[in-house]
Parts: sequence; C-alpha cells; structure tokens
Amino acid sequence: MPNDPHTPPLAAPPHTTESHWLRTSGTTAYPPLAENTTVDTVVVGGGIAGLSTAWELTRAGRSVAVLEADRIASGVTGFTTAKLTAQHGLRYERLRRTRGPEGAELYARSQQAAVERVSEICAELRVDCELEHVPAYAYSRDTAQRPALRAEAEAARAAGLDASYVEVTGLPFTVAGAVRIDGQAQFHPRKYLLALAADLTAYGSTIHERTRVTGLREGTPCKVTTENGWTVTARDVVVATHFPVFDRALLFARMSPRRELVVAGPVAADRDPDGMYICEEGTKRSVRTAPLADGSRLLIVTGESFTPGTADAAERFRRLDDWMHAHFPVTETRYRWAAQDNDPSDSVPLIGTFHPGARHTFVATGFGGWGMSSGVLAGRLIAELICAAPPPWTELYDPRRLWSMLREAPTMLSQQAEVAQHFVGDRLRTSHVDSADEIPPGTGAVVRLGGRRSAVYRDDAGVCHAVSARCTHLGCLVSFNSVERTWECPCHGSRFGVDGSVLQGPAVRPLEQRDIAGPHTPDTDEA
Repeated sequence: MPNDPHTPPLAAPPHTTESHWLRTSGTTAYPPLAENTTVDTVVVGGGIAGLSTAWELTRAGRSVAVLEADRIASGVTGFTTAKLTAQHGLRYERLRRTRGPEGAELYARSQQAAVERVSEICAELRVDCELEHVPAYAYSRDTAQRPALRAEAEAARAAGLDASYVEVTGLPFTVAGAVRIDGQAQFHPRKYLLALAADLTAYGSTIHERTRVTGLREGTPCKVTTENGWTVTARDVVVATHFPVFDRALLFARMSPRRELVVAGPVAADRDPDGMYICEEGTKRSVRTAPLADGSRLLIVTGESFTPGTADAAERFRRLDDWMHAHFPVTETRYRWAAQDNDPSDSVPLIGTFHPGARHTFVATGFGGWGMSSGVLAGRLIAELICAAPPPWTELYDPRRLWSMLREAPTMLSQQAEVAQHFVGDRLRTSHVDSADEIPPGTGAVVRLGGRRSAVYRDDAGVCHAVSARCTHLGCLVSFNSVERTWECPCHGSRFGVDGSVLQGPAVRPLEQRDIAGPHTPDTDEA
C-alpha cells in the first residue's frame, strides 16, 4: 500500500537519492535545441541505449542529434548498479524451453558481444571507467534449488557462455549452489557514457539536453517535435527513453514497471567478494563492488523490488540496509538510491523496428533490469538495422514478434489486470487524510481540493504544493514516495516532482497545478 502520510520520512544519510555514479563523475551542459534542424537520425533519450546508438551511427558516418529531456546519463542509467554481464539470473534454461536452443544461443551471443563491445570501445577511446573483469554468479541458499542451478549452468554453457555450477563463492556466507559465468564485467557507467558523448560530438553529431520530445510524425522523412516547438527532421528516429514516450506500438501493454532500492557503503579491499552476485529468492539481493579513491571498495546492494507508487519505500530501505550490515563488514551506509526497470512479458528486451507499420522508427525498451548489456546491444543492433546489415539475433529482439503473443498472453493479462485494478480501485479507495491541513511537513498525500483529487505535498517549511493526482500518461492516480519525495504512477511507472514536473516517462506532460485554496468544483477527476 502507499505510504501513510503520518509516518515520518526515513532519517536520511548523506546523498540519500544521489547515486555513486552521479556523485563521482563530471557534469554536462549541452545546449537545448534552439532551432529547427535536419539530420540523418534523431535519437530520443540520452541514456546508455540512446548514446550507444548515437555513437555507433556517428562512427558509421551518419549525422545524429540526441535529444534528452534532462541531462544525459542521469536518468535510469545514472541509478543503475552497472553490472555488465550476459548472466541475467536464471535465464538460459527458460530461454531454451521457450525459444529453443538456438534462441538461447542467440541471446547469449548477443549479450556477451555487448560486454566485449564495451571493452573494445574503452580501449579505442582510452576511457578510464573503472572497467573490471569479474565472474557473475546467480546463487541460492536453498538446497532444494540445486537441480535448477545445475540445469541453468548446463543451459548457459550449451548457449556458449563460460558457465559452471559451483558451491563455493566469495560471499561471506555459505550458499547451497550457484551458477558462475566467467568473462563478465563491471564499470562506472557515467564515466563511460560521458566519453562516448564527447567522442560523438567531436565527430560532428550533436547532443541537446533539457529538450523534451512531445511529438513524433512518421513518414519519409520523419519529424519529432519538442515541448518548446522546435523540430528535428530525420530519415530515421530511435526512441530510447527507457519506457517509450509514444504509445502507438502498445508496448506499454507488454511491460510492467519495477522499482528497486540500492544501498551502498565502504568495505576493506580484502573483504571484496570478488564478483557480481544475484539471488532472486524472496525479495532478491544483488551485490557488487566498485573501487574507491582511498583503496577500499564500495559495496553496492540492490533489492526490495516493488511497483512504483505501491510500497513503503522507507521500510524497504531499512530492510535492505539491515541485510547489508548483517552480512558484510560495512563501515557506514554512504548512499541510498533507487533504480527503475521495465519487465517485458516474455523476458526478452524489445529492440528494433517500432511497430508493424514502421519503416524508419526504432525502439529500445524492456531491458528487465539488465540495461547495461542490453543498452549496448541495442545501440549496435539498431545501428546495423539502419545501415541495412541486421545481425543474426534481430528476430529474437524484434518488438513486432507476434509469434510470441500467445505465449505472452497469460503474463500480459495479469499485468493489465493489475493496471486496471489501480485505475479503478485507487479511485474507490478512501483517502487516508481528509484535508491538506493533516499532512505533516516533508510528506504528501492525495486529498480532495474543490471536489477534485489532488496530490498535495507539504515541504519542510510547512508550505503546501498541490498538483493534479492524475498521471498525464493514461490517467491513473499517483501516490507519494516519502523517501525520494516524488509522485509515482503505479500503472506504467511515470514519476513526477513535487511541483508536478516530469521526472520519468512515459508521461511527457507535467501534472496540472492546483490552487490549494481554490473554490469547490465538480469532482471531474473521478471519471
């Protein structure tokens, strides 16, 4: 359930909502789009998928314009755990059953190629992005899971990965078993992407920050429109906004948003578990480390997945923090942040031609928590599609893969039932406050103002800020996240600032401002 506004917010350590990657990398100041322009390709979104695509196309001789609503590599990519791996949990046995041995092999080859692509680019550009080659493990502490782990190791090995089943790891606790895959990597994603950005602009392409795209006209050529009215005309358009900001392909019906929490703190270098780890049992726990300037390591722990706008984030942060301190000799909790992902209904990312009628529009989405390898993969795959040299795994990732719709149907129906429950049920639920006067400082709640449901936040000084409680994407009601102090939509994951500004799509329009002392009006939000 959403947070109770009477529960005080989490006592925050330094940098509660700022990630290690953002704090330890440079800033950017690329100019907003200030005129109409024409390029070969316009890329919408400046995360790892968008910048990888732009870099690959620029190096192939295309002129590219990247349009980013905020700052590049500061959205979803800036809050990742930055595991660069083809080991995506217990994935390959499932792929072998649903896609056959060939499908599992194509998935493994494409994801491993992405891992190796980053190494190649780092060497070519001489990027110091803390790239470290380490093994990746999927483990369990339940002995009943040993057969499944052995089967996964065999499936991953048959798919071409350097995989093995082990029962000893570098973790400071015993495990029942684990799938180990060698030849994987971890890195500093922002340092890597800022180097890509500098290189592609040096080759003549452009990046425009603080440039939100609000419209797309497909055709020959295509045209995208920004919120300030400027347009970019291009032969090809790539939508790489994490969750697509355009609904024409109905991809929102094939994905579900998931938010995960992250805590991090320093450990001595000799206590590094020497690898990347994930356990998907229960609330899931993911572990890796990163180098710190003083020679110690930053332990990064991820878990506590939930649908945006549906959980008590403060309590979940406490649970994750308790787990980290109970299992590792962490000296302090230095960071807390949150990441967001979209899970595709058939577990395979959607990368390629946007929809069945598209000719020059492409999309990259549905990375399911593995955006580093999938984002790099997307960049190369889409660039090759535009350059008329599709790789052998094109069909596997094709968003138009209608042959999988029947297999996806049960998951899709379950996802849409949950969306419908929020769309209708949240309107029927009685608000837990009757007046904005009841909202304590630092918290927010959905209340009625003038007969309309409004999202009201009271800041630390006691001043209330009111906006519409209806998400501007498809109209679901938002809920307040007391830790990050944001409004979140449980239907498709849009997130808004307390002033109504868009923090994360698919919404592209801000929440409408409301007058906290406005007159009574009909309850139009209830429709």
